[in-house]
Amino acid sequence: MLMNDQTTQYNIYIGLNDADTGAQKFNTEKYVSILRRVCQSYHVAFSFHLMTGGYVHDDGRYTEENTLQLMLLNAEEATVTEIAKDLCAFFHQESVMVTKSVCSVILIRDSI
Repeated sequence: MLMNDQTTQYNIYIGLNDADTGAQKFNTEKYVSILRRVCQSYHVAFSFHLMTGGYVHDDGRYTEENTLQLMLLNAEEATVTEIAKDLCAFFHQESVMVTKSVCSVILIRDSI
C-alpha cells in the first residue's frame, strides 16, 4: 500500500559549543539525551542527526562545532518554537536556527 501526503517539516539546528566559552562543555551523548527527553516531554515524533558545521559570528570570527539537527513532522508551530527555546536554554546557546518547509511524505506499507 502506498500513501502520499503533504506535511510540514521543521528542522531545529542546535550547536553544541557553549555561548560563553565557545567550546563544547559535555560529551555529545549528554546533549543527545537532553534532546530526547525534551522531545518526549512534548510528545512529538522526531528524528535527529549529528553533524559538524561552521559559521561566521557578527564580529567576523569563524567557528566550527558539532551540531544536532532535530527534524519534526506535522508538529504545531507553537510547539516547535517552545522546543527550540528550551533547547537554546538547555544547551546554553546564543540562538538556534529553525527551518520550515512543506514536503511530500510517502509511506510504503506491506500489503499483508
